[in-house]
Amino acid sequence: MKNAFYPMVFRQKYIRRWGLMRNMTAETLSEHSYDVSVLVHALCTIGNEIFGKSYDTGKAVCYALFHDVQEVYTGDMPTPAKYYNKEMRTNYAKIEENATTQLLSKLPDELRPTYDDLLHSDNSEYHDIVKAADKLSAYIKCIEELKCNNNEFKSAAASTLASLEANPLPELQYFMEHFLPAFEADLDELQK
Repeated sequence: MKNAFYPMVFRQKYIRRWGLMRNMTAETLSEHSYDVSVLVHALCTIGNEIFGKSYDTGKAVCYALFHDVQEVYTGDMPTPAKYYNKEMRTNYAKIEENATTQLLSKLPDELRPTYDDLLHSDNSEYHDIVKAADKLSAYIKCIEELKCNNNEFKSAAASTLASLEANPLPELQYFMEHFLPAFEADLDELQK
């Protein structure tokens, strides 16, 4: 159907993440995209204000909003399957590109260039910061599950944290040092 792009984007709220994991709290793709957008905003702000970078924060946040939108067609493929081997990753990239083409076909011609750019964020100058925020969001989800005594997320937390610690972005390291510990606090501790 023509002009169905936005209703398809809104279907992100029906896509559940972490399908192979037992979750104490379900997370939808829509919630995840919001969280990643907030984290991208934080990382850009830290980068600009503390490290003298010149991120266009609004543009970066737009990339974050749409970074996983193709999953309205593909669903959330679990990381172990998605990255099982090079062939699997290559094939999944083709599936994602087909989903991108399908989404773009639901826009009027005049709007396609803007969304073509947003849906191809791997080619953007904001790719690294969006990926860092995406990984950070995954780690925060692990923290939240571990706080509920859900040990199902223990290994995911350890591997995700190792990946974050290896990331050279100074704004990410700053966030992890100054803000990440508060995610382990309970509500009363946060209010003090």
